[in-house]
Amino acid sequence: MTQVQHVQVAILGTGFAGLGMAIRLRQRGAHDFVVFERAGEVGGTWRDNTYPGCACDIRSDLYSFSFAPNPDWAHRYARQPEILAYLKRAAEQYGVTPHIRFGHEVQEARWDDEAALWRIRTSRGEYSARVLVSGHGPLIDAKWPEIPGLESFGGERFHSARWNHSADLRGRRVAVIGTGASAIQFVPEVRKVAAQVTVFQRTPPWVMPRLDQATSERRRRAFRQFPLLQRLSRQYVFGRAELQHLGFSNRRVGELVERLGHGHLAAQVLDPALRQKLTPSYRVGCKRILVSDNYYPSLQQPNVELVTEAITEVQGDQVVTADGQRRRFDVLIGATGFNAARPPVARIIFGRGGQSLAHAWAGHLEALHGSTVAGFPNLFLLVGPNTALGHNSIVYIIEAQLEYIMRALEHLDRQHLLALEPEAGAQRRYSDGLQDKLRSSVWVQGGCTSFYLDENGRNSTLWPERASSFRQTLRRFDPSLYTARLSPRRVPPILPDAVVSG
Repeated sequence: MTQVQHVQVAILGTGFAGLGMAIRLRQRGAHDFVVFERAGEVGGTWRDNTYPGCACDIRSDLYSFSFAPNPDWAHRYARQPEILAYLKRAAEQYGVTPHIRFGHEVQEARWDDEAALWRIRTSRGEYSARVLVSGHGPLIDAKWPEIPGLESFGGERFHSARWNHSADLRGRRVAVIGTGASAIQFVPEVRKVAAQVTVFQRTPPWVMPRLDQATSERRRRAFRQFPLLQRLSRQYVFGRAELQHLGFSNRRVGELVERLGHGHLAAQVLDPALRQKLTPSYRVGCKRILVSDNYYPSLQQPNVELVTEAITEVQGDQVVTADGQRRRFDVLIGATGFNAARPPVARIIFGRGGQSLAHAWAGHLEALHGSTVAGFPNLFLLVGPNTALGHNSIVYIIEAQLEYIMRALEHLDRQHLLALEPEAGAQRRYSDGLQDKLRSSVWVQGGCTSFYLDENGRNSTLWPERASSFRQTLRRFDPSLYTARLSPRRVPPILPDAVVSG
């Protein structure tokens, strides 16, 4: 008979979300938890995305845990290897590495209503847990466009999120499908070694100046010696980022931001024909705004071509476009984003009555405060529906959710509850309120299609207001929004200090 290991809390993933949850548990004195990680090291999206030029588009001081500042960021915008090293260091520093079960891919998590436990099957064994916390973010399931013949491309083919480092691009003819956040970072790097790079663009993105620069040793030394300075810098960067939300919520401010984007394009692209191809025809913010100082210049290099005609099919090693042209390639790279509106983790989580989270979300995604879902007791989501941002750091959102979850766990302990889940009506009212705000927003009415929207045109991805207002909505845990199940017996507390501190 297979031995089942029991823990109080099971956490999925070791990106910022999963590690953040593990660290908060350790800080509260909890030790009875595990973190499942399918890979052999921590890092989440910053482990998996290793394409050339991969970097964050949020300032370094802000894209880190508030409780674990790093005074030694090498650049204003941190590169992928540096962020990955930061996450590894945080896991070690806060003592959560022994709790991580590497090489454990969660295959199924099923709620046992009679025992009030989550039954979890992994690739390396079975577990049970009172509480399940999903730290799986939305940027996991790489998405390819539906193009006839794409699967049978005659050369090497891979997605930017799963970069094939064994593929030698030197002197090769490279096709890039997509012009999203990854493409504008790796195209300038790939064109340095490839013989020819052809970028197939469906919709031009809004690109703003990045203004990146190396961090001076003087600044790093000051932050090491006076941590208050870095906290003040973080607050300043956060405040400036919050102001950018006005570009989405105020049409007049949005027009000013569009002028900045047009000016950046005009300054870097002198050819009027190319500039026209790169000019967005939708409102700024409708799609994700990108930041780059070298993408536009790279498109004007002799070995780079921008193609705006739609791809109709792929035949062998040739890409055929709507104008009838055929272009032959050695390598095809997809830079077409992720299936954020249909997170794969939803297919393996089953709540009361055996209903999968994917089935519960068949119509659309919704969760109370982006964190809990009716019909799924003791399940907490990090970076759940309507928690992503178009203007500020997701780490700030994660930390707000972490505090909310800790309050929920405190409530479980103090009230001696077996289970907790949101009332379906409370969840619906919360979600409907967000949709009322989003329906007339730039993300829905801005004149574009984007990964923010599902197949029904509903935005279940973004938080519609400032990041600070999200934290404000989570400032307290309201038991009246939840259905509770009282324990008939004394159960060990999840947080050892919860009952005492309460």
